[in-house]
Amino acid sequence: MSTTTTVETITKPNIGVFTNPEHKLWVEETTPNTDSLKQSKGDDLPEGWVTVAIKSTGICGSDVHFWRHGAIGPMIVTNNHILGHESAGVVLATHPSVTHLQPGDRVAIEPGLICNNCEPCLTGRYNGCEKMQFLSTPPIDGLLRRYVNHPAIWCHKIDDMSYENGALLEPLSVALAGMERASVALGDCVLICGAGPIGLITLLCCQAAGACPIIITDVDEGRLKYANKLCPRAKTYKVDTSLSSPDNAAEILKQSNGVKPAIALECTGVESSVSNAIYSVKFGGKVFVIGVGKPDMTLPFMRLSTQEIDLQFQYRYCNTWPRAIRLVRDGVVDLRELVTHRFGIEDAVKAFETAGDVRSGAIKVMIKGGEEE
Repeated sequence: MSTTTTVETITKPNIGVFTNPEHKLWVEETTPNTDSLKQSKGDDLPEGWVTVAIKSTGICGSDVHFWRHGAIGPMIVTNNHILGHESAGVVLATHPSVTHLQPGDRVAIEPGLICNNCEPCLTGRYNGCEKMQFLSTPPIDGLLRRYVNHPAIWCHKIDDMSYENGALLEPLSVALAGMERASVALGDCVLICGAGPIGLITLLCCQAAGACPIIITDVDEGRLKYANKLCPRAKTYKVDTSLSSPDNAAEILKQSNGVKPAIALECTGVESSVSNAIYSVKFGGKVFVIGVGKPDMTLPFMRLSTQEIDLQFQYRYCNTWPRAIRLVRDGVVDLRELVTHRFGIEDAVKAFETAGDVRSGAIKVMIKGGEEE
């Protein structure tokens, strides 16, 4: 792939992918206005900001959830709302104060805007920012547009990396945050619950980290086959929803020849799956919940207590993008097989229907804002 810097010309109207409280989904023109973008040389941007032409955006499960259900916990769609937060593109213009980026640079966009004043920000855990504005989480509009303005500090240079891989750095960041906080180590027996995009990327990370053995579970046989394609040494188990959690755990242990997982990385947020994980890990083990679930759950408290199992949770990520870029750039984690479907932004409604249909076989659906270069 060429690394020659080229400056893109704006030729198409800026359009975005919207949903609303009535669960409608549509594409229409949006801000920033195309005429203003054509006239701008960056001087009129806020200090430290850049304009980016979005080339690839992955559809996240949260995007589908906001469309179909209108809320995730306290985050509620109350008006017309633009979706999308897994994006990469090319810089079109920069404010004069920006010195590390220039038009033509390829970037992956970290979608959280922080205050830099609260305790989480000042202690380096900015994912807990008390005034976080996370793009695509209501009421903050997302990145599923042709063009966006964004702070340069959250636009990470990806050099000659493909835009699709650049977009996948966001879910990779979720997995990396979980790996770090769960302290997965070489030789650890790890259970991964859920073979959706986050579970599969977590699988790739555990493989790269030398976890052994690795067991991955799901209710869908097709996704488990996909997991084996990505990581042939992983053991798979199709969860039997008619069994109790202790019985499912007993079946999971058969896949690891009786070796109890030291760590379970729970990537679904489903109550029964969290319970399965709790019954599967060893005494003194850890269940680390990456997935997002319902507001209230019933969990086996005494199992946690008598087995001294640590139960931890994750909210997004922080300080992961540079590491994610290195892992993909050097081929340590190969994300290319995750993209199963591609659509132009004009066909975003069809893209969402595909992403939300389990019968489609979709893993990661990618929406293209323009031609890949």
